[in-house]
Amino acid sequence: MFRKRSDFTTMSDNELIAHYKLYEDKECIGELYKRYTGFTYAVCLKYHKNSEKAREATLEIFEELIDKLLVHEVQNFKSWLHTVARNHCLLSFRSKKYESQFIDNYKKYQNDFMEQDKILYPDYITKEENYKELEKCINQLKDEQRNCIVLFYLQNKSYVEVAEITGYTMKEVKSFLQNGKRNLKILMSEKNE
Repeated sequence: MFRKRSDFTTMSDNELIAHYKLYEDKECIGELYKRYTGFTYAVCLKYHKNSEKAREATLEIFEELIDKLLVHEVQNFKSWLHTVARNHCLLSFRSKKYESQFIDNYKKYQNDFMEQDKILYPDYITKEENYKELEKCINQLKDEQRNCIVLFYLQNKSYVEVAEITGYTMKEVKSFLQNGKRNLKILMSEKNE
């Protein structure tokens, strides 16, 4: 049922979302913004520790809601918004220096990928060459293993997030990660023989 805009203030969150999905009336987003700006700002401030960055993130999140609310089924808007805000903040940290983070994570997890031998020492091979070799080996993995390795180790996703993104079960994610690590060790040792 179509309501007048003056009625938006009396609608529940779920009614606003349903109305928005039906009519794509951005006034619904405006009403949600009025209700949850402070809440979203507080979540962003917790992660950014900077009021200006938290304000920017809050605006960006509500801009994203224009598209996200059309495709997601939201039962509890406040908890869903908390998750969206948290993920937005974490993603902003990740996207700033992806290559730098890739190298940092490579260093952090290099023992999981390969045995400690002379290829890891700067006297024998530069970090960039080692990084390139690792990237080549990751690309040789089966799709399932490669996707899980990249998401889990290089993009810092949790098991649950990897399962949600890929559609694999938690058991499959753990299996693909374990097999992927083993295969990476094999591939790296073959490259360096």
